[in-house]
Amino acid sequence: MKILALIPARGGSKRLPGKNIRPLGGKPLIAWSIEVVRGIPDIAEILVSTDDPAIAEVARQAGASVPWLRPAELASDTSSSADAALHALDCFEREHGSVDGVLLLQPTSPFRSRETVLRGIEAFRDSNRCVVVGVSPAASHPMWCFRVDGDRARPFIEGGGLHLRSQDLPAAYAVNGAFYLVSPQALRATRSFYDEHMYPLIIDDVSEAVDIDTEEDWLRAEAILAARAGQARQAQ
Repeated sequence: MKILALIPARGGSKRLPGKNIRPLGGKPLIAWSIEVVRGIPDIAEILVSTDDPAIAEVARQAGASVPWLRPAELASDTSSSADAALHALDCFEREHGSVDGVLLLQPTSPFRSRETVLRGIEAFRDSNRCVVVGVSPAASHPMWCFRVDGDRARPFIEGGGLHLRSQDLPAAYAVNGAFYLVSPQALRATRSFYDEHMYPLIIDDVSEAVDIDTEEDWLRAEAILAARAGQARQAQ
């Protein structure tokens, strides 16, 4: 199998400026996503799509390929990851031939494990699905959520409510942003990393589901690293 690992890393970030190259645990944030897939046989290339020369240089030092800078029209606040991925896919296939899948790795999900990536690739290979997406147990169950209707709170889902016991609720999952693997055909047809037949790659480890978008998220990531370091010291 031939998979293009794609890391989208736009330079502009209003809520957390410079986050993609900000050091986390002694290395730039983007390096976590590069290192987790380095050396996997199915990965044909690790390509970073960015409009920022500083990010490009850091990514190259971490072992990724940055053959061009992303066009400005694909690096605005309104441009989508799918648009950037399609641009990268077209450029790569023109130079290196077709691929079987595009693995999108958001740099804001630094704690996805190599084991998770390998499980996702195997699911893509064996399930005959065109899309594999990482999901984690939902932080708030939708049956316990409400909508505000005027001055009243009503169950968001008919039949839901706080009278339901947790043990009676069906398992609910949310997309965590850590893993997206899609066939080129599906990506070009839907311009999306989702479809109604997508295979759910269940990730139970809550740390792998961390998606850094705010300063609070960053502090949480640092706390996870501190806890891991403490556990390692106790194990010695």
